[in-house]
Amino acid sequence: MNGLAAALGEARRVQEGLGEPGFAAAVDVMICPPATLIAGLAWQARGSRLAIGAQDCHWAARGAHTGDIAAEMLADAGASAVIVGHSERRADHGERSADVRRKAQAAHRAGLTAIVCIGETAGERRAGLTLGVVERQLYASLPEAVGAADTVVAYEPVWAIGTGLTASTGDVAEVHGFLRRALVERFGAAGAGVRLLYGGSVKPENARELMAVADVDGALVGGASLKADDFLAVVAGCGA
Repeated sequence: MNGLAAALGEARRVQEGLGEPGFAAAVDVMICPPATLIAGLAWQARGSRLAIGAQDCHWAARGAHTGDIAAEMLADAGASAVIVGHSERRADHGERSADVRRKAQAAHRAGLTAIVCIGETAGERRAGLTLGVVERQLYASLPEAVGAADTVVAYEPVWAIGTGLTASTGDVAEVHGFLRRALVERFGAAGAGVRLLYGGSVKPENARELMAVADVDGALVGGASLKADDFLAVVAGCGA
Protein backbone atom coordinates (compact mmCIF):
# COMPACT_ATOMS: atom_id res chain seq x y z
CA MET A 1 0.00 0.00 0.00
CA ASN A 2 2.55 2.49 -1.26
CA GLY A 3 2.41 4.99 -4.09
CA LEU A 4 0.33 7.87 -5.40
CA ALA A 5 0.27 9.19 -8.95
CA ALA A 6 3.65 10.85 -8.38
CA ALA A 7 5.18 7.38 -8.11
CA LEU A 8 4.71 6.96 -11.85
CA GLY A 9 7.86 9.05 -12.18
CA GLU A 10 9.87 6.35 -10.39
CA ALA A 11 8.36 3.75 -12.71
CA ARG A 12 9.32 5.87 -15.71
CA ARG A 13 12.92 5.87 -14.51
CA VAL A 14 12.77 2.08 -14.31
CA GLN A 15 11.52 1.98 -17.90
CA GLU A 16 14.36 4.24 -18.99
CA GLY A 17 16.91 2.04 -17.23
CA LEU A 18 15.49 -1.07 -18.87
CA GLY A 19 15.81 0.69 -22.21
CA GLU A 20 19.59 1.00 -21.91
CA PRO A 21 21.27 -1.25 -24.51
CA GLY A 22 22.13 -4.65 -23.08
CA PHE A 23 20.89 -3.90 -19.56
CA ALA A 24 19.91 -7.24 -17.95
CA ALA A 25 18.53 -8.26 -21.31
CA ALA A 26 17.54 -11.76 -20.21
CA VAL A 27 15.53 -10.59 -17.19
CA ASP A 28 11.74 -10.21 -17.26
CA VAL A 29 10.75 -7.19 -15.15
CA MET A 30 7.34 -6.45 -13.64
CA ILE A 31 5.95 -3.87 -11.25
CA CYS A 32 2.79 -4.68 -9.27
CA PRO A 33 1.48 -1.29 -8.10
CA PRO A 34 -1.63 -0.50 -6.06
CA ALA A 35 -4.83 -1.01 -8.05
CA THR A 36 -5.29 2.75 -8.39
CA LEU A 37 -2.12 2.98 -10.51
CA ILE A 38 -2.45 -0.10 -12.72
CA ALA A 39 -4.18 1.55 -15.67
CA GLY A 40 -1.95 4.62 -15.65
CA LEU A 41 1.22 2.58 -15.34
CA ALA A 42 0.13 0.11 -18.02
CA TRP A 43 -0.46 3.02 -20.40
CA GLN A 44 2.88 4.60 -19.52
CA ALA A 45 4.74 1.29 -19.96
CA ARG A 46 3.21 0.33 -23.30
CA GLY A 47 5.84 -0.73 -25.81
CA SER A 48 8.54 -1.05 -23.12
CA ARG A 49 10.15 -4.04 -21.41
CA LEU A 50 8.24 -3.29 -18.21
CA ALA A 51 5.26 -5.56 -17.51
CA ILE A 52 2.50 -4.61 -15.09
CA GLY A 53 0.87 -6.83 -12.49
CA ALA A 54 -1.55 -6.47 -9.60
CA GLN A 55 -1.32 -7.25 -5.89
CA ASP A 56 -4.53 -9.23 -5.35
CA CYS A 57 -7.88 -10.17 -6.87
CA HIS A 58 -11.24 -11.63 -5.93
CA TRP A 59 -12.06 -15.13 -7.14
CA ALA A 60 -15.40 -14.16 -8.68
CA ALA A 61 -15.63 -12.57 -12.12
CA ARG A 62 -18.35 -10.17 -10.98
CA GLY A 63 -20.99 -9.68 -8.32
CA ALA A 64 -21.85 -7.97 -5.06
CA HIS A 65 -18.35 -7.84 -3.57
CA THR A 66 -17.99 -4.17 -2.71
CA GLY A 67 -14.40 -3.00 -2.63
CA ASP A 68 -13.01 -6.10 -4.32
CA ILE A 69 -11.49 -6.32 -7.79
CA ALA A 70 -12.03 -9.16 -10.24
CA ALA A 71 -9.15 -10.65 -12.19
CA GLU A 72 -10.98 -9.65 -15.36
CA MET A 73 -10.97 -6.03 -14.18
CA LEU A 74 -7.22 -6.19 -13.65
CA ALA A 75 -6.69 -7.56 -17.14
CA ASP A 76 -8.95 -4.85 -18.51
CA ALA A 77 -6.81 -2.23 -16.74
CA GLY A 78 -3.66 -3.55 -18.40
CA ALA A 79 -2.25 -6.06 -15.89
CA SER A 80 -0.75 -9.30 -17.16
CA ALA A 81 -0.28 -10.99 -13.78
CA VAL A 82 -1.56 -10.89 -10.20
CA ILE A 83 0.02 -11.80 -6.87
CA VAL A 84 -2.15 -14.13 -4.78
CA GLY A 85 -1.59 -15.47 -1.28
CA HIS A 86 0.98 -12.91 -0.19
CA SER A 87 1.82 -13.40 3.48
CA GLU A 88 0.28 -10.06 4.36
CA ARG A 89 -3.02 -11.12 2.76
CA ARG A 90 -2.88 -14.39 4.67
CA ALA A 91 -2.05 -12.63 7.96
CA ASP A 92 -4.07 -9.42 7.70
CA HIS A 93 -7.15 -10.83 5.98
CA GLY A 94 -7.17 -14.43 7.17
CA GLU A 95 -6.82 -15.85 3.68
CA ARG A 96 -6.45 -19.62 3.60
CA SER A 97 -4.67 -21.64 0.94
CA ALA A 98 -8.10 -22.69 -0.38
CA ASP A 99 -8.89 -19.01 -0.96
CA VAL A 100 -5.54 -18.52 -2.69
CA ARG A 101 -6.28 -21.45 -4.97
CA ARG A 102 -9.59 -19.91 -6.03
CA LYS A 103 -7.83 -16.63 -6.76
CA ALA A 104 -5.17 -18.40 -8.82
CA GLN A 105 -7.93 -20.11 -10.79
CA ALA A 106 -9.56 -16.72 -11.33
CA ALA A 107 -6.26 -15.33 -12.62
CA HIS A 108 -6.03 -18.17 -15.14
CA ARG A 109 -9.65 -17.63 -16.14
CA ALA A 110 -8.86 -13.99 -16.92
CA GLY A 111 -5.71 -14.82 -18.85
CA LEU A 112 -3.38 -13.55 -16.12
CA THR A 113 -0.29 -15.19 -14.70
CA ALA A 114 -0.86 -16.16 -11.06
CA ILE A 115 2.10 -15.39 -8.78
CA VAL A 116 1.36 -17.71 -5.86
CA CYS A 117 3.10 -16.90 -2.58
CA ILE A 118 3.98 -19.39 0.15
CA GLY A 119 6.25 -19.24 3.19
CA GLU A 120 6.71 -20.06 6.86
CA THR A 121 6.64 -17.86 9.96
CA ALA A 122 9.55 -17.44 12.35
CA GLY A 123 7.88 -19.78 14.85
CA GLU A 124 7.38 -22.46 12.22
CA ARG A 125 11.02 -22.23 11.15
CA ARG A 126 12.28 -22.43 14.75
CA ALA A 127 10.15 -25.54 15.21
CA GLY A 128 11.70 -27.19 12.15
CA LEU A 129 8.41 -27.14 10.24
CA THR A 130 9.50 -25.15 7.17
CA LEU A 131 9.33 -27.89 4.54
CA GLY A 132 6.05 -29.27 5.84
CA VAL A 133 4.46 -25.81 5.87
CA VAL A 134 5.55 -24.85 2.36
CA GLU A 135 4.53 -28.27 1.02
CA ARG A 136 1.01 -27.96 2.42
CA GLN A 137 0.67 -24.40 1.16
CA LEU A 138 2.00 -25.34 -2.27
CA TYR A 139 -0.39 -28.24 -2.79
CA ALA A 140 -3.40 -26.42 -1.37
CA SER A 141 -2.78 -23.10 -3.13
CA LEU A 142 -2.18 -24.28 -6.71
CA PRO A 143 -4.91 -25.20 -9.20
CA GLU A 144 -5.09 -28.69 -10.67
CA ALA A 145 -3.22 -27.64 -13.80
CA VAL A 146 -0.38 -25.14 -13.98
CA GLY A 147 2.34 -24.31 -16.46
CA ALA A 148 5.26 -22.00 -17.02
CA ALA A 149 3.09 -19.56 -18.95
CA ASP A 150 0.38 -19.07 -16.33
CA THR A 151 1.90 -19.73 -12.90
CA VAL A 152 4.86 -18.51 -10.84
CA VAL A 153 5.57 -19.65 -7.28
CA ALA A 154 7.17 -17.20 -4.86
CA TYR A 155 8.79 -18.46 -1.66
CA GLU A 156 8.72 -15.66 0.88
CA PRO A 157 9.77 -16.63 4.41
CA VAL A 158 7.48 -14.44 6.49
CA TRP A 159 10.20 -13.76 9.06
CA ALA A 160 12.39 -12.17 6.36
CA ILE A 161 9.83 -9.76 4.90
CA GLY A 162 10.56 -6.13 5.72
CA THR A 163 12.75 -7.15 8.66
CA GLY A 164 16.15 -6.78 7.04
CA LEU A 165 16.71 -10.48 7.72
CA THR A 166 17.42 -12.73 4.76
CA ALA A 167 17.45 -16.49 4.60
CA SER A 168 20.92 -17.94 4.08
CA THR A 169 21.74 -19.23 0.62
CA GLY A 170 21.73 -22.71 2.13
CA ASP A 171 18.21 -22.21 3.50
CA VAL A 172 17.01 -20.87 0.15
CA ALA A 173 18.62 -23.73 -1.76
CA GLU A 174 16.98 -26.30 0.51
CA VAL A 175 13.49 -24.86 0.15
CA HIS A 176 13.68 -24.08 -3.55
CA GLY A 177 15.08 -27.52 -4.33
CA PHE A 178 12.28 -29.09 -2.30
CA LEU A 179 9.66 -26.99 -4.10
CA ARG A 180 11.06 -27.89 -7.51
CA ARG A 181 10.87 -31.59 -6.70
CA ALA A 182 7.33 -31.17 -5.41
CA LEU A 183 6.24 -29.32 -8.55
CA VAL A 184 7.73 -31.97 -10.83
CA GLU A 185 6.18 -34.76 -8.78
CA ARG A 186 2.74 -33.20 -9.09
CA PHE A 187 2.81 -31.60 -12.55
CA GLY A 188 5.59 -33.41 -14.40
CA ALA A 189 7.31 -31.46 -17.16
CA ALA A 190 4.98 -28.50 -16.57
CA GLY A 191 6.19 -28.30 -12.97
CA ALA A 192 9.79 -28.24 -14.13
CA GLY A 193 9.06 -25.04 -16.08
CA VAL A 194 7.26 -23.08 -13.35
CA ARG A 195 9.48 -20.23 -12.19
CA LEU A 196 10.42 -20.09 -8.52
CA LEU A 197 11.00 -16.63 -7.05
CA TYR A 198 12.63 -15.83 -3.73
CA GLY A 199 11.13 -12.97 -1.74
CA GLY A 200 12.39 -11.79 1.61
CA SER A 201 14.39 -8.56 1.98
CA VAL A 202 15.91 -8.87 -1.50
CA LYS A 203 18.04 -5.79 -2.08
CA PRO A 204 20.91 -4.61 -4.29
CA GLU A 205 23.51 -5.96 -1.84
CA ASN A 206 22.29 -9.57 -1.88
CA ALA A 207 20.43 -10.01 -5.18
CA ARG A 208 23.37 -11.43 -7.12
CA GLU A 209 24.18 -14.01 -4.42
CA LEU A 210 20.55 -15.11 -4.07
CA MET A 211 20.00 -15.40 -7.81
CA ALA A 212 23.04 -17.70 -8.08
CA VAL A 213 21.29 -20.33 -5.93
CA ALA A 214 20.02 -23.37 -7.83
CA ASP A 215 16.26 -23.29 -8.61
CA VAL A 216 15.99 -19.56 -7.85
CA ASP A 217 14.58 -18.12 -11.06
CA GLY A 218 13.99 -14.56 -9.91
CA ALA A 219 13.01 -12.30 -7.03
CA LEU A 220 9.81 -10.95 -5.52
CA VAL A 221 11.04 -7.54 -4.41
CA GLY A 222 9.40 -5.48 -1.68
CA GLY A 223 10.88 -2.33 -0.19
CA ALA A 224 13.74 -2.15 -2.68
CA SER A 225 11.23 -1.75 -5.50
CA LEU A 226 10.01 1.63 -4.27
CA LYS A 227 13.03 3.53 -5.59
CA ALA A 228 14.05 3.19 -9.22
CA ASP A 229 17.79 3.10 -8.54
CA ASP A 230 17.46 0.34 -5.94
CA PHE A 231 15.10 -1.70 -8.09
CA LEU A 232 17.30 -1.42 -11.15
CA ALA A 233 20.28 -2.54 -9.07
CA VAL A 234 18.30 -5.65 -8.05
CA VAL A 235 17.41 -6.26 -11.70
CA ALA A 236 21.07 -5.98 -12.60
CA GLY A 237 21.88 -8.55 -9.92
CA CYS A 238 19.28 -10.91 -11.34
CA GLY A 239 20.84 -10.60 -14.77
CA ALA A 240 24.41 -11.14 -13.64
